[in-house]
Amino acid sequence: MSVLRAEITIDRLNRQGDEYLPGYLGVEMTSLAQGAVSSRMAVKKLHVAPNEFLHAASVVALADTTCGYATIAHLPGGASSFTTIELKSNFLGTVREGSVACVATAQHLGRNTQVWDAVVTDAATGRKIALFRCTQMILWPKA
Repeated sequence: MSVLRAEITIDRLNRQGDEYLPGYLGVEMTSLAQGAVSSRMAVKKLHVAPNEFLHAASVVALADTTCGYATIAHLPGGASSFTTIELKSNFLGTVREGSVACVATAQHLGRNTQVWDAVVTDAATGRKIALFRCTQMILWPKA
């Protein structure tokens, strides 16, 4: 089983995404523990679809980023990286303002794959707005 890597910190994860999609969207990691990572994202117009509801892609980006950063923090020793090989989302609601929060929890931390579940909520009320699951393939240096 993979364990939380001591060199991975909240600050390091947040800096890592600064010039990439997570930074542009305002995704911020808020807590890091063995088998879990939490994040949050303030809802802005750029996260909203023309129908004035939170865009599904914004919710997926928050959940996928949170699970991806959780994978980085739990890579097995010697692994070089990872890539997402499957993801699924169920949308239960939306928000129009405020913030959304996400908690990713490990379901499987294997040598070759990791499976993460995430719950996205309205940060103000705790109401669930999406359930997310992804499978990550662990990448190893070529021999």
